[in-house]
Amino acid sequence: MLLGGAAVITGVQIAGCSPSESSGPTPESTERSTSAASPGRRILLAYFSRPGENYSYGGRTNLKVGNTEVLAEMISERIECDVHRIEAVDPYSDDYDETVARNVREQNADARPPIVDPPPSIERYDVVLLGSPIWNVRAPMIMSTFAERYDFRGKTVHPLTTYAMSGLGTTERDYAASCPGATIGEGLAVRGEEVRKADAQVESWLRRVGVLRG
Repeated sequence: MLLGGAAVITGVQIAGCSPSESSGPTPESTERSTSAASPGRRILLAYFSRPGENYSYGGRTNLKVGNTEVLAEMISERIECDVHRIEAVDPYSDDYDETVARNVREQNADARPPIVDPPPSIERYDVVLLGSPIWNVRAPMIMSTFAERYDFRGKTVHPLTTYAMSGLGTTERDYAASCPGATIGEGLAVRGEEVRKADAQVESWLRRVGVLRG
């Protein structure tokens, strides 16, 4: 089983993509709000990522900054949004094989790994970008933990993935089940080994889905 593309934004739990001040109350989890990418639209980028030992071109590489974090940073530099880093209460190992084994157990058990300091609500957002690696053809089970907490009715959800072989995997189907009432929009899948050179791919996708700033 392959773990495709992992990542982490270090230091903060939730951070705004632009320096503008919050227009509403600030939750205890340090969330900062920013203005929407277009009038009347507010965007949340929520992602899970894992650094450490990763799959790379048939071998292994040790990433200080994981692939999904790189993708999230590329996106956050180009749009106005809020960013929430999804973290496990029981962190995933830096060891590749240990993480593979844990992911198999969690998938087989249909587990919902507990997460640290989830946002109290996503009510104010119109668009939610859900980012993760693809592990064994689907997003890690912690993404289901996150998605199932909230009411997505009337929102548009765009899957974002970094992967080794499986593209978006089953994310579109899985988020349709986890986010009832949401519109599942066009996703973005970037090969993990190529994510640091994916600027043009990212910009093209952001433009197509109508959230690119400027």
